Amino acid sequence: MKDILDEVVSWQKAGKEVAIARVVDIEGSGPRDPGAAMAVNEDGEVIGSVSGGCVEGAVVVEALEIIESRERRVVTFGYSDDEAFAVGLTCGGTIHLYIEPLDW
Repeated sequence: MKDILDEVVSWQKAGKEVAIARVVDIEGSGPRDPGAAMAVNEDGEVIGSVSGGCVEGAVVVEALEIIESRERRVVTFGYSDDEAFAVGLTCGGTIHLYIEPLDW
């Protein structure tokens, strides 16, 4: 979170809506450890990483939906998940992300 804070603050000052995604758990092998974070603003700009690039595109889609709905949720990507496989999560593990809208 500390790595992305400066950019998130600049988005806040610009009046942007933002969602934060955090790795909360991994099962088996995972590309990033719990605590890894990524922020997405309403324009689809991204800072940080939750998967080293392999599912970031799918996380952006989820984050934009969360910005719109204002509902937080846990999203899971794993090797057996067809969508995760399609975007490249082939590390053999499962990652669980908590994604929430940032409430200024």
